[in-house]
Amino acid sequence: MYKNLRDFLNALDKAGELKYIRHEVSPRLEISKITDQESKSPYGGKALLFEQVDGSSFPVATNIFGSSRRICMALGVDHLDRLSERIKKYIDINPPRSLKEALNIIPMAINFTKFFPRSCRSKIPPCQEIVHKSGDVDLSRLPVLHCWPKDAGPFITLPMVFTKSLVTGKRNVGMYRMQIFDKTSTGMHWHIHKDGSHYFNEYRSTGKRMPVAVTIGADPASIYAATAPMPRGVDEILLAGFIRQKPVLMTKCITIDMEVPSEAEFVLEGYVDPDELRLEGPFGDHTGYYSLADYYPVFHVTAITHRKNPIYNATLVGRPPMEDCYLAKATERIFLPMLQTVMPEICDYWFPWEGVFHNIVIISIDKEYSGHAQKVMSGLWGQGQMSFCKAIVVVDKNINPQNPGRVIEELVTRLDITSDITMTKGILDVLDHSSSLPNFGNKIGIDLTTRFKDEPPRKYKKPLKKTPGVDLSSLVINRLPGSVKCRHLFHNISERENCLNNILAISVEKTEQRGGKDFAMMLFGVDGLDMFNIFILFDWEIDLSDGSLMLWKVFNNVDPGRDMVFQDGRLVIDACKKGIMDGHEREWPDDLTFDVTVHA
Repeated sequence: MYKNLRDFLNALDKAGELKYIRHEVSPRLEISKITDQESKSPYGGKALLFEQVDGSSFPVATNIFGSSRRICMALGVDHLDRLSERIKKYIDINPPRSLKEALNIIPMAINFTKFFPRSCRSKIPPCQEIVHKSGDVDLSRLPVLHCWPKDAGPFITLPMVFTKSLVTGKRNVGMYRMQIFDKTSTGMHWHIHKDGSHYFNEYRSTGKRMPVAVTIGADPASIYAATAPMPRGVDEILLAGFIRQKPVLMTKCITIDMEVPSEAEFVLEGYVDPDELRLEGPFGDHTGYYSLADYYPVFHVTAITHRKNPIYNATLVGRPPMEDCYLAKATERIFLPMLQTVMPEICDYWFPWEGVFHNIVIISIDKEYSGHAQKVMSGLWGQGQMSFCKAIVVVDKNINPQNPGRVIEELVTRLDITSDITMTKGILDVLDHSSSLPNFGNKIGIDLTTRFKDEPPRKYKKPLKKTPGVDLSSLVINRLPGSVKCRHLFHNISERENCLNNILAISVEKTEQRGGKDFAMMLFGVDGLDMFNIFILFDWEIDLSDGSLMLWKVFNNVDPGRDMVFQDGRLVIDACKKGIMDGHEREWPDDLTFDVTVHA
């Protein structure tokens, strides 16, 4: 496994996975534009190393995890399922029933102790070769990226944030963006449901300053571990050691009581004051939208230490696919066996990238009784970070949830919108902009499993055929004021016998007097559209031939309780932007976009 970031970059270079950008580039937007184009290249493009950065003496590495091959290299496996297989071996250990079984367990137990972090014995650890304290602290020396045009400033985007519980002393390592405010302070974007925020509240309750350390650039397993949704009190550095099959060496900070990886490129030491909040954001986020400005704690830097020739590591997030999609994919595979220990009926699951990890999950289950799908939905909505998920789709065990074509086929042919949909309310990810309330809103569950005899039967009916000679586009535009264009989705599937659904996508132009519900009521009354039972509304500029774009809009822009209108077995889904005309009074964020194209 890799000792540090540069070890990994060398391995990427030898594997043909690293592209060098040798001309001078600006950390304001230019690096981001090049990284965005590379991320959107086939198979995730290459990792990038920008050797000359304007205003800084430090090179910048981006997109290092941004492909299936590179995330596997980073975690030392040929396939991500290998890690879940290793985890399952430990989970499946049962109490020994004989001396022979006990002896067989001992080597595995001893081996596990090798993953615990160890103290670095070097007199001067690599991360402290250069030390800046007091008046010498200057964050402007770092090539921190201004990622998107409307960002509030430069943001550190790949930090490992180290905190300790004031109550238990247990360590947490999380990844929270950090807006640079000035030479010695940043924002600390702790979401209210995260462990870092929980520990911060412990300090706030006592009025004490909270010591915090931040590392930038480390071995890839440790960087990944900071993104992993570990249970509170379980050390992410232990997970890194498990992935590496080798302990992470740790070093004590100089100005605070905290340990950090010895091989880190940069370390920021400091504190968060319990009563200080500052407006942070907006920021171009992984949802593909700007997350809105809000008040967050402030991190004050007391020391900056780094290697003699450090490499600054950053990531760019935005509309998928981007580098964070591959980190999320690793989490999906690694945490499956842990979820199965709580819900063993789960066979597999899949988080589509367009759902930006918290908006939708597809679950396959080994169904055993009536209502089993609904039991799984309820269980997941009460389970750790799965509780943030806005939509859950449940399929039978013979359906591969990671095969989108097969899942869509099940949805189009099988969904009975009168009996297969479960609505509820609960917590939402803070980045969910579709809800009328922050952090709380409507959720939807969709049951596509085979019916058991005690469950209501699906109402199968053969869809009506389109009237010969009718121009569907002209019909919609002429009969639906404000409509721009339309497209019959999945028509090859919907023509089958016993198919329940016919879906029409329509792009529309809203006004202050005409919102989603107004379009729904008009659609239900349009003669000639009887063959369709599901309509999906998109903003007028959306390309209805781009399936991934449409899914992204549906998953991100729909509040299930407000934006789904049912009438007489038919459904209109409003995937447009929302405003006062829709009963949405919160600010609606802008899509992320660059003004110009920059070529590497």
